[in-house]
Amino acid sequence: MRRFFSEFRDYNRIAKIDKIARRYFLMNTFDGLMIILGLMLGSMISGLSEPEPVIKVSIAAAIAMAVSGIWGAYIAEHAERARELKKLERVTMHKLRNTKIERAFYAASIIVAFVDGISPVLVTMVVLIPFFIPGISIMAMYMTSIAIAFSILALLGLFTAIVAKERIVPSIIRMLLAGVLSAVLGKVILGIF
Repeated sequence: MRRFFSEFRDYNRIAKIDKIARRYFLMNTFDGLMIILGLMLGSMISGLSEPEPVIKVSIAAAIAMAVSGIWGAYIAEHAERARELKKLERVTMHKLRNTKIERAFYAASIIVAFVDGISPVLVTMVVLIPFFIPGISIMAMYMTSIAIAFSILALLGLFTAIVAKERIVPSIIRMLLAGVLSAVLGKVILGIF
C-alpha cells in the first residue's frame, strides 16, 4: 500500500493530477447540479406528484452524465497527454515508452475521467435524498431537494474561493446566482409551453 501511495505521489508530481482532477470535479459537479436542479424544477412545475418518476429520471440523467464525463474526459485527457508525451520525446530525443512519465500520463487520464464521471452521480444522489424519505409530502421533497442543491452551490462557491484565494462571499453569490438564473429561465420557458 505504501508503494502505491509513493507511486501516486510521483505520478501526481509528473502529471499534476490533483490540479486537473480538482478542475474536472468542480466543472462536472456544477454541471450535474444545474441539470438536477433543472430536473427538480421541471418535475415540480410539470406536476409530477410521485417520487418514483423523479428518482428514475434523475438517476438516468446522472448515469448519462457519468458515461459522458468518463468518456469525454478520458478521450480529451488521453489526446492531450499523448501530444505532450510526443513533444517531450522530441525535446529529449528519447522514446518515453514504458517510463514513469508515460505511466503518470496514463494514470492521469484514468483518474481525471473517473473524477469527471463520478461527480455528477454523487451530487445527484445527495440532491435526491428527500425523495427516499417516506411520509413527507411531494412538495416537501421538491423544496428540500432544491434547498440541498442551493446549499451545494454555496459549498462550490466556498471551494472555488478557497482554491483561488479569493473572497468567499462574492464567490458563493456567483454560484447561487447561477442556480437562481437556471430556476428563473426554467420557470419562464416552461411557462410558455
